[in-house]
Amino acid sequence: MPDPRIAFSEDPEEFVRRDWSDLVAADPAGTVFHTPSFLKLYWEEFGREPGHLLLAFGEREGAQVGAVAFERVDRTLRFLGGTEITDYMGPVATPADAEGFARSLVTTLAARDDWDRADLRGLAEDRPWLGLLVEAARAAGLRPEVLDEPNGVAPFLALPGSWDDYLAALPAKLRHEIRRKERRLAAEAGPLEVVVATPETVEDLLDSFIALHRTSEGPKGVFMQPGMEIFFRRLGEVFVARGIFQLAFVVAGGRRMAGTIAFRFGETTYLYNSAFDRSLEHWSPGMVLVGEDIRLAIEAGCTGFDMLKGDYAYKYRFGATGRAVRRIAIERT
Repeated sequence: MPDPRIAFSEDPEEFVRRDWSDLVAADPAGTVFHTPSFLKLYWEEFGREPGHLLLAFGEREGAQVGAVAFERVDRTLRFLGGTEITDYMGPVATPADAEGFARSLVTTLAARDDWDRADLRGLAEDRPWLGLLVEAARAAGLRPEVLDEPNGVAPFLALPGSWDDYLAALPAKLRHEIRRKERRLAAEAGPLEVVVATPETVEDLLDSFIALHRTSEGPKGVFMQPGMEIFFRRLGEVFVARGIFQLAFVVAGGRRMAGTIAFRFGETTYLYNSAFDRSLEHWSPGMVLVGEDIRLAIEAGCTGFDMLKGDYAYKYRFGATGRAVRRIAIERT
């Protein structure tokens, strides 16, 4: 089977005209971060610089079999998507075309004169694209180097078929701790419920989430700048009606104590962001809500719960195991 032909475009209208959502769904490495809808929002809020966008499509026999979005900044080629808000990046393709697309893509890029180096981040180590791109770069006479990515561990939890099975698989101490925190929160703060946003309530709940986020300490507290707030609101606007954007709050005694944003995509839930009322930290509402997010994922039929990048201890307390996210640095020879 011949390798796909590569077609390039700098036109952001191609996010819609050449919608590659079917390729994201077909590729085992595909996530919500690879979808044209997510990348279009990213480009509209954080890109828009003339000459920076570069879209590449793999075509064979009239069919679109691969796609990837790049940005070029100071003659450095990067996958489109900021590392602070886009955990996984890179190409997608039909499984049968992945190797050929990687080969054609890198060979064709190597012949272009609009970049000097590449910094390709967001590649999960346990997915094929890392190896395919390195092999293709070497074959094209380039010098690829696989490097650690800052904050480059994404703990992942394989989910069983029921919440009871999940709890039973946890160490007894942790199982009792999860139940104890829920009971204490309900007993001391008032009736406990988990509220999940709908298209009708997402704007109001995002108001609460953003307000809580801005009370955080350190870098997290300054993360929610006006541009980032607009991006989060547009994520809710685009994805909540599709059942992908899950904004959940743990509410006790009528008070919204902690919120999380997760993406439910395919058979995996991705825990994207969180915020909680720091004055209520002694009740651990954030931990209670993460447990509820896992329960919601199991009840929705998900088989995986990806806690995304950030090698934080609390993620492993829920039974997750670390998964590396790497980057490829390429210099022309």
